[in-house]
Amino acid sequence: MGKIYSNIDDRLKTFIENQRIFFVGTAPAGSGGHVNISPKGLDSFRILGSNEVAYIDYVGSGVETIAHLRENARIISVREERSQY
Repeated sequence: MGKIYSNIDDRLKTFIENQRIFFVGTAPAGSGGHVNISPKGLDSFRILGSNEVAYIDYVGSGVETIAHLRENARIISVREERSQY
């Protein structure tokens, strides 16, 4: 189940910094178009503060991520925490 955090504490910062792959999700503002989920990585994500992050959006198969961001400035970062068995 997904979680929403109000800020990035030290525990969450360590978790994020140890992830080599992450995903970003965007969508158009209206009902037209579709949700775009893109894999990211290559050491492109940085934590700038407790409520601010940045990443380099390398061009892949298209420009949907940046098009959606220019339209509505909404984006999510998705990471996976795996349990050790």
